[in-house]
Amino acid sequence: MKFQFFYDYECPYCKKGYETLVNLLPDYPEAEIEWRPVEAHPRPEEGHRPHTDLCIQAFYIAEELGANMAAFNKALFQAVSIERRDVEKGEVIAEILKGIVDGEKFLEILKNGKYASRVDENNDLAYEKNEVWFVPAFREPGSDAPRLDAKGGVGVSREELKAFLDRC
Repeated sequence: MKFQFFYDYECPYCKKGYETLVNLLPDYPEAEIEWRPVEAHPRPEEGHRPHTDLCIQAFYIAEELGANMAAFNKALFQAVSIERRDVEKGEVIAEILKGIVDGEKFLEILKNGKYASRVDENNDLAYEKNEVWFVPAFREPGSDAPRLDAKGGVGVSREELKAFLDRC
């Protein structure tokens, strides 16, 4: 079973969806997840801050640096959706990820923009190609494949996510 998980670190429903998914995964050892961090409110949209484009780049940098991705996701969800840290600054993200990634290497890669294109790629994949309207969202590849989208202001329940995983 392979599926995509679309989420934004600033979304409390995505945090809950992520935690529910992680708790369910031991029951689905064959699951292969394609993690797809996206912006629920991409730039230049104003009024919905913080913009999380640097968090998306940070995800790929952390992968490159061999970070513990569970610790990475936990730290970013906590910092962005709970603590409301200013993740529009690379230095703040480096501070959040202290002990998870090498801060100096992280900032060097972030400043050179190596993963900047992944922001638009993931957003396009979610919103244009997979018709994601609310995050978190789950997609199994294929036109008639199972899909699960959050409901605005509600998110995804454990039962809905389990039913999605059972269908995959």
